[in-house]
Amino acid sequence: MTDCLDERADSVTLDVVSRTRRSDRGWVRTLTSVEDPTARLVCFPHSGGTAAAYRPWSSAVPAGVALHAVQYPGHADRLAEEPAASIAEMATQVAAELLRMPPARCALIGHSLGALVAYETARALRDNGSSVHHLFVSGAAGPWLAGGGTTHQLGDEELWSSVTKLGGIEPEIADQPELRDLLLPVLRSDITLHETYRPAPDTAPLDCPVRGYYNTEDPLVDANQVATWAAVNDGEFSMRALPGGHFRLLSHPDELLADVMATLTDSGVRR
Repeated sequence: MTDCLDERADSVTLDVVSRTRRSDRGWVRTLTSVEDPTARLVCFPHSGGTAAAYRPWSSAVPAGVALHAVQYPGHADRLAEEPAASIAEMATQVAAELLRMPPARCALIGHSLGALVAYETARALRDNGSSVHHLFVSGAAGPWLAGGGTTHQLGDEELWSSVTKLGGIEPEIADQPELRDLLLPVLRSDITLHETYRPAPDTAPLDCPVRGYYNTEDPLVDANQVATWAAVNDGEFSMRALPGGHFRLLSHPDELLADVMATLTDSGVRR
């Protein structure tokens, strides 16, 4: 959630405008200037997160790789829009935009809620005759364990407090009532989608490598839960432990990002 709140000044300023009209911007935002990319890395935010979380990654992406991030409806400059009704709906929209882009090898990475949206997007691309070169998932149990939980049913104070304790909201921001009131509905909607998610019962396995990440001090997701991602594909699965809590990738993304880039290079995504 930190990245959403990092844009707090812009969000408050845009609030008056964006509540009176719908945003005409799409789902997939381009964060690097690459005219003819050989590959794309598409990033999917967590609950309450925005595309801005991945802007700092642009300086670490290898030449020839285009960096993109997804902006969910109801977030940042899409604040006036109704939140998505399901993760499957989100994935369908993202896949449709990716399919309209010039062909290039495509890797997806998502954290927490974003891991599920990335997975469903990989499925949607496959079902439309395209493919994903690599799927990276962080801070999330595999699809068949991901649903459940009652956090979305908590009262406003309890919900805000629970996210604050996880490190998703900076202390100096957590006590600002106007920001809390602005962001709570979006946050609750995202958590609801995550906790009520169920994969399709007849889901066919993906044909791309999958790599999972978990943080050793994360109270929400452990190694055993991340290991269940091995069931989503017929091929290579690997996983890696990283230090810190659930939201470490927001404040210290370097180690995760370096591993993602090394994996992509080793797998030939730049060729």
